[in-house]
Amino acid sequence: MTNSLLEARSEQIKNYRFGLRIHETGHVVSVGDGITWISGLPSAAMDDVLIFEDGSQAVVFDLNRDRVGAVLLKQTEKLTAGIAVRHTRESLHVPVGDGLLGRVIDPLGEPLDDLGALTDISGHNLLEKNSPPIIARDFVHKPLYTGCKIIDTMIPIGKGQRQLLIGDEGLGRSALAIDTVINQRNKDVYCIYVLIGQRRSTIVNTIEILRDYGALDHTVIVVAEASALPGLQHLAPFTGCAIAESWMTQGHDTLIVYDDLSTHARTYRELSLLLRRPPGREAYPGDIFSVHARLLERSTCLNAANGGGSMTALPVIETNEGEIADYIPTNLISITDGQIYLDRTLFTGGFRPAIDIGKSVSRIGGQAQHQHIKTESGRMKLDYLQFLELEMFTRFGAKLETSMQKAIKRGRLLREILKQERFTPMPVEFQLAWLVAFNDGLFDDVEIDAIPGLLEQIAKYIEESSPALDMEREHWQQLAQGLFNRHKNSKT
Repeated sequence: MTNSLLEARSEQIKNYRFGLRIHETGHVVSVGDGITWISGLPSAAMDDVLIFEDGSQAVVFDLNRDRVGAVLLKQTEKLTAGIAVRHTRESLHVPVGDGLLGRVIDPLGEPLDDLGALTDISGHNLLEKNSPPIIARDFVHKPLYTGCKIIDTMIPIGKGQRQLLIGDEGLGRSALAIDTVINQRNKDVYCIYVLIGQRRSTIVNTIEILRDYGALDHTVIVVAEASALPGLQHLAPFTGCAIAESWMTQGHDTLIVYDDLSTHARTYRELSLLLRRPPGREAYPGDIFSVHARLLERSTCLNAANGGGSMTALPVIETNEGEIADYIPTNLISITDGQIYLDRTLFTGGFRPAIDIGKSVSRIGGQAQHQHIKTESGRMKLDYLQFLELEMFTRFGAKLETSMQKAIKRGRLLREILKQERFTPMPVEFQLAWLVAFNDGLFDDVEIDAIPGLLEQIAKYIEESSPALDMEREHWQQLAQGLFNRHKNSKT
């Protein structure tokens, strides 16, 4: 038989249809601890979805010469060695669209609340995708306000930025993230809050807080609780990223919180060790940096030609005894555009939020900061750090000059102004009002005990009058002076 005839017959066989769909199948060799080993899938590729005969589901995670290692995403009690496995040749994807707002879903996009099936779904987006190319990106140029006085004035965040929330457990990292989500209400910013490996009580508490403060309507919550399969915990941040990315490409501004990536790193280490990958530093696999870099590099600000949307990322990371030089914290510090560091000494001393201004930095947020805020807070961070150094000398009974005593008094006033309770985000107009008042010396004659009440009056007036942020400084001076005159009259 000639070669041309062989080619013709091969083409006929390819084009012939029996009404059947042929799948490559394999069999489970072993299963346990959230992973499974499979034989007989020679064409399997990384991140391919596998369907088991009993209804379980997995994704390819490791490739060997004679078998495939997979991470389980769904597991039934019938999953045992010998069960057939079907290779779908598809990658994981998640439903996207406005119908996700206000919903609680798992990393596979299935609803976990009691609101029924998802509706108003515009399509699906792959969990693993390349980050936007450089030519599609724009400079960070729009501010994203958190409602926190310290952050919005001295550590500003821009839309499209990746800002790390770092500190020991129990210092209020998640509270800052929740405050930021609450503050996006009525600001046309879609929020995605990803909870990775959290206790169910913590998850319920987070959902209730967002609902009570009216933030659930513009938020999607992706949950992979502590009892979930390790594979789901690993996929959770990529699910949230895929949802946010879909809105970003449509021109929307989005905010995504990863709470937290320390747990995610430990989960990835667990899966890698079970699949016998070579351990590296602190037993983490060598590609843990690449995993987090792939995730966070997808957060950016797109240029007008590509829709002009943005994805701002707030990854949360945990330290041990304040040590930021550990492996995972240093990895994420090098990937992100800045960090907000929470300190235990400040927390126990009653300064809340316990943000260490000296160790916190925003490398690109100042480019997006409103010019009025930027001008008023220009030297504030430096002056505050100098005050902390001067205050240290007073503990040893050192005698200070009059100018230094005045600087210490103003520093203590500023420290009291910067204190803020949880879940009380403040509008940016309030931030500008107290900045102008402080820089003009209007707080100098106010007793420290009276500052909380005065700030409440300022916040109430700002809410009632709704002044424009772009007003000239003279108008803000008149506004601040009038508030302080009213405060003095109320005291007399």
